[in-house]
Amino acid sequence: MNNPSTAQQPLCVHVKGLAADYDILTGQGLLQRGAEHIIPHMKGGHGVIITDENVAPLHLETLLESFQAHAKAHPKAKPVRLDVLTVPAGERSKSLSRYGHVMDSLLALGIDRRTTILALGGGVVGDLAGFVAATALRGLPFIQLPTTLLSQVDSSVGGKTGLNAAAGKNLIGAFWQPQLVLADSDTLATLPERELKAGYGEIVKSGLAGDKALFEWCEANGAGVVAGDPTLLAEAVRRTCTFKARIVSADEHERNETTGRALLNLGHTFGHAFETAQHHEGALLHGEAVALGLCQAMALAVLRGSATEEEKQRVTRHLAQTGLPTTAQELPGDHGAPSIEVLLHHMTRDKKARDGKAAFVVPHGLGASQLERTVTTAEIRQVLLATGCA
Repeated sequence: MNNPSTAQQPLCVHVKGLAADYDILTGQGLLQRGAEHIIPHMKGGHGVIITDENVAPLHLETLLESFQAHAKAHPKAKPVRLDVLTVPAGERSKSLSRYGHVMDSLLALGIDRRTTILALGGGVVGDLAGFVAATALRGLPFIQLPTTLLSQVDSSVGGKTGLNAAAGKNLIGAFWQPQLVLADSDTLATLPERELKAGYGEIVKSGLAGDKALFEWCEANGAGVVAGDPTLLAEAVRRTCTFKARIVSADEHERNETTGRALLNLGHTFGHAFETAQHHEGALLHGEAVALGLCQAMALAVLRGSATEEEKQRVTRHLAQTGLPTTAQELPGDHGAPSIEVLLHHMTRDKKARDGKAAFVVPHGLGASQLERTVTTAEIRQVLLATGCA
């Protein structure tokens, strides 16, 4: 365990929002010093930590002890009351039924509009807790404490919250910006290698979507990131959050299809279809689905003439070298590759679809992309066939 007094100062990425700005702090020892960062952003003296059964044994005590230490160091400060709600780990907690259970438990705690929701966990916890915060009493203050690489570089940044539905992934939700994001790189040391790789898929996506320098950095450093090098992990989070903060600040509610945050969905129309086909059972991690989706998006770009075969091979080779799936046959789980018809069905129900027609973020070389609504079913079939679906 790091000594908080000697821990490095966190790196800060500033996000400009329509309602308010906020900071993303990255670095080591942030949960150990959590209270000193969090309390200034709490509107009242009550906080509710929402976490899951996997994260709580690893990191909850560290966070709670930071508040105890802060109270001892500041005996005249107003006391902070913390409650904890723990949900089952896994994608199934992003459901209306779990949301209802959490909401009932939250309201039973006697919350008011100054109660702060603290999301301690990965993307599932962050999405669920964020949607709870957005809808409880028509909106509560919200702080993200992401504990996975995927959530630190993606879901905790930008204010998207949501739940899954039977019809598709993240179809229920709201935009609700956090007051603060604390991305403690120490939590990444507890992740299995597969979770690191899945998070890395989203880092590569950000580079391909709109930051060629980030993609080239990934090519040079990706092996060290997925191996868990703490310095490279912190830098990967900083670079990705800086890129995403720039996009989100310019298009908070995803209304600009040309250069806005819709571009952050690169690979997601394909990837979400695979996740939905597996009924969000968790055998396929989101970052794994996105990695395959990136390969399929590059294949689509080659087909449409906006990227070269060499560029496609460069992306596919890099993802393969870091242990991510590049064909449908490489996806984990016992379900096998979903049929093309099933995937097409789910794509037409994606959030970006319009009038029953799927929309795709299509790469334009490496480090640029564009949302396109003219992709034909024939083109999608050809891409799916070429990447192992039948």
